[in-house]
Amino acid sequence: MNTGGAQPRLYLITPQLGDRAAFVRELEAVLETTDIAALLLRLEGGDERTLINRIKAVAAVAQRRDIAVLLDGRPELVARAGADGAHLSGIEALQAALPLLKPDRIAGAGDLRSRHDAMLAGEASADYVMFGEADRRGSRPSFEATTERLTWWSELFVPPCVGYAATLDEIAPLVQAGADFVALGDWIWTQTDRPAVVVAKAASALAEPVALAAPSASD
Repeated sequence: MNTGGAQPRLYLITPQLGDRAAFVRELEAVLETTDIAALLLRLEGGDERTLINRIKAVAAVAQRRDIAVLLDGRPELVARAGADGAHLSGIEALQAALPLLKPDRIAGAGDLRSRHDAMLAGEASADYVMFGEADRRGSRPSFEATTERLTWWSELFVPPCVGYAATLDEIAPLVQAGADFVALGDWIWTQTDRPAVVVAKAASALAEPVALAAPSASD
């Protein structure tokens, strides 16, 4: 999971997944639209075998396109299901998951509510940090706080940072603030437009700040 150059990349978040067959068909169409770096898989409850089967069904679609498949929590299932890693909410969850994930799997850190939390995640060898997503209660930091945190992190630290976009309009400011990746929440699956159309629009918004910053031939 890397930026592959100056162009930031998209990071998709699924809805809580139960019926994998219907979702996999929708996902196939989305992944055909543009470059995607990672897919964060959120799962409804179920027994271990059911969860592993859901993960494997989604991973088969994404991984053949070199898209990293991360689980929302559940680090104990990562290796058994063939996922690429996990996204952990909070420092305690990250630290508890590291023995299960390192050195071969991705350990991402989210729900970082302060600079101190973010620095702790970096010191714990998180592979990326995410800013701006809602917590388990649905509370989200202000967008101004998110862009400020992205700028601070991108200027001082090496691990990549992910900015969470709650709308298409938030994408360009997140890129301008220094996000290496832009996460699109599960809102993309519930818009009037088909998810593939929404993701195509997101890819266009992602490229706009980079194009504006590029020097012209006359410079």
